[in-house]
Amino acid sequence: MSSSAALTAAGIAATAKDPQRLWSPLVRELVPYVAGEQPKIANLTKLNTNESPFPPSPKVREALIAALGSDGDCLRLYPDPDATALRQAIAKQQGLNVDQVFVGNGSDEVLAHIFKAFFCQDKPLLYPEISYSFYPVYSQYFQLQTVPVPLAEDFSIDITAYQQPNGGIIITNPNAPTGVLLSLADIEQVLQQHPDSVVVIDEAYIDFGGQSAVGLINQYDNLLVCQTTSKSRALAGLRVGMAFGQSHLIAALMRVKDSFNSYPLDRMAIAGAIASFEDHAYFEQTCQQVIANREVLVAQLEQLGFLVLPSGANFVFARHPQHAGLDLAAGLREAGIIVRHFNKPKIHPFLRITIGTTEQNQRLVDRLVQMLAI
Repeated sequence: MSSSAALTAAGIAATAKDPQRLWSPLVRELVPYVAGEQPKIANLTKLNTNESPFPPSPKVREALIAALGSDGDCLRLYPDPDATALRQAIAKQQGLNVDQVFVGNGSDEVLAHIFKAFFCQDKPLLYPEISYSFYPVYSQYFQLQTVPVPLAEDFSIDITAYQQPNGGIIITNPNAPTGVLLSLADIEQVLQQHPDSVVVIDEAYIDFGGQSAVGLINQYDNLLVCQTTSKSRALAGLRVGMAFGQSHLIAALMRVKDSFNSYPLDRMAIAGAIASFEDHAYFEQTCQQVIANREVLVAQLEQLGFLVLPSGANFVFARHPQHAGLDLAAGLREAGIIVRHFNKPKIHPFLRITIGTTEQNQRLVDRLVQMLAI
């Protein structure tokens, strides 16, 4: 055997023994976030990832066509690294200054920057034990100490449990996957109890009946509010997330962003998101329709014997006392209806069901009637 062949054989053998030998120790230990399923099945009723059941504003399509143009400059040239025009549109809609607005490639990226900018501390990060499952992933990724804080018996957030030393607090409001809202008074109490910690309120679902904490920003220099265009603005495919806070917090996020990716938003995303924020009437109309559909679905589920947690989101969290959540999810899937089931302690009996159109919700209910009659 030639020397080169011997080296090749040795390399193959080494790889076969340890295919992950070139990974860093941190990556070996990572437990990645598992995104909601995006199946490619015809005639599917997809109620598992909290996407909007309605299309985005028609003005978004017009803006995207106009941005693309005929000369290709939208694709040839780099976008504005600070997305100034978009931040101006968002600031106007939120009643903020431009220097109080940060944007990124989806709220997940914004959250990653938040974790890096504020939570890499000697003290632990506090977040609800049952909440957005990206929090423990980012915590592991950034090697943070954490204290998952238990919910109350009714699955609400118990703010008294946050009265402990910490290097930051993040709370989803309304919480996910439960949908339960936390009052502004409770949020203020947390802010007042921890003036030297950044308190992040993750408001991915706030537009479906909750009251945003954005109005508290000028009162509290430790408050950061995170939102997304993926749910209430039906722009999950454009990937535009936002954070709001006093200018010193936004400056820290800018510093992290410019040390990671100076151009997180492309020209198409900027143009489409601006158009969405400028069409406030359409935004209000579709949010109200989701809320109305949610209330009808809750009543229908309760008539079928489900216990449904109070929801301020575009989904409901429900369980049936006589049927396992996993079995219900499987039975729905057989009929081409996909909902989200979390096989985790305390919440495994529940289904998280995205609010769909009237027709989609009725298809779900009809199938459940069939299943529960068996």
